[in-house]
Amino acid sequence: MEKIRNLSLRKTFVLYMAVSLVSSFLVSAFIVRAAAGVQEQIWWKYVDEDIYYGMEEWEVMEFVVNASRPEEDEMKRADYILSEVCDFLETYTVLVLSIAGSCAAVFLFYRNKLKRPLAELGQASQNIANNNLDFQVCYENRDEMGRLCQEFEKMRGQLAENNRELWRMIEDEKALRAAIAHDIRSPLAVLRGYQEMLAEYLPNQEIDTDRALDMVSESLKQIGRIDVFTETMRKMSSLEKRDFIAEEISAGQLKADIQAELEILEKRPGKKIVLKMPITEEVFCGDKEIILEVLENLLANSLRYAKEQVEVYVEVSASELKICVRDDGAGFQESGEKITKAFYRKNVKDSLEHAGMGMYLSRLYCEKHRGKLIIENSGQAGAVVTAVFRRIV
Repeated sequence: MEKIRNLSLRKTFVLYMAVSLVSSFLVSAFIVRAAAGVQEQIWWKYVDEDIYYGMEEWEVMEFVVNASRPEEDEMKRADYILSEVCDFLETYTVLVLSIAGSCAAVFLFYRNKLKRPLAELGQASQNIANNNLDFQVCYENRDEMGRLCQEFEKMRGQLAENNRELWRMIEDEKALRAAIAHDIRSPLAVLRGYQEMLAEYLPNQEIDTDRALDMVSESLKQIGRIDVFTETMRKMSSLEKRDFIAEEISAGQLKADIQAELEILEKRPGKKIVLKMPITEEVFCGDKEIILEVLENLLANSLRYAKEQVEVYVEVSASELKICVRDDGAGFQESGEKITKAFYRKNVKDSLEHAGMGMYLSRLYCEKHRGKLIIENSGQAGAVVTAVFRRIV
């Protein structure tokens, strides 16, 4: 039964029609034979006795003898009508039952193979038209309609994912606008305060030179913050316009580039970076500049919070490239979703060192590279961030 249920539409229709036609012919043969027998019995009632006994003698001699059809005025009214009905059955039974059987086959085919999936697809289309994506297309048969429903379900899932991604982008945009207003206002307010103080006290020499130089130094720090903020905004505005340049990346080539990056970053005192990267013959296809930029962001973040050591594990395959950065710090205290938001900082002092965009940009770069950024805590101690990049052409 399961095999028949999963037959293709064409094979199922042929099966239904074949069964209906064979059944119709068998039933028709039975009805025609029965009608002929009833009709002959009626006719025998109107055969002359001498002729009747003569016919019996012929039948004893193994000859087949049929009664001749009486005239209408010779038969009773009921016998005549019954004889005519038998005539009709003998002539048209095959045609009528064939048509009826074909109609029944079409009806059963529609009910068993088309009605439910069409209803599912119709309801799904209505839900999508009403912007309701919280449903599932459930049809388990493995025929053409089943595959169509599966493809429709995939489309619904992709639409739901795109919808969630759109809402997340809208929320990120709102948070970004709020963060821009806050972050650009803070250093400007500090600069304004210092300038007002200098303008008020310098003409009357009410402030000593050391204090004035301190204010100028703090003002330069705030200008540096604005420069960092401006550069971050430039990167973000160019992210969507940037086209990824796919190139073949071998494990050996990538390891040499990473080691060059580590030699620069490892100059920080008291922090050690350990690179673990098995060399394989497989070649990954992706944007090397993006991959190295994400690695630099992750390393900068880990070095900021690591106590003594940062481990970098890189795995290269033809379809996927993974970069795992592990530190021995205190680990993450908040969710990965919050950490990868724009302008996230662990404390207020961080705003003096960075704009809080490294993890956010790393997440965007990974997703644009058809991958993802995984943030978690190590089972022992410290934080673990894994950047996954998938092959692009």
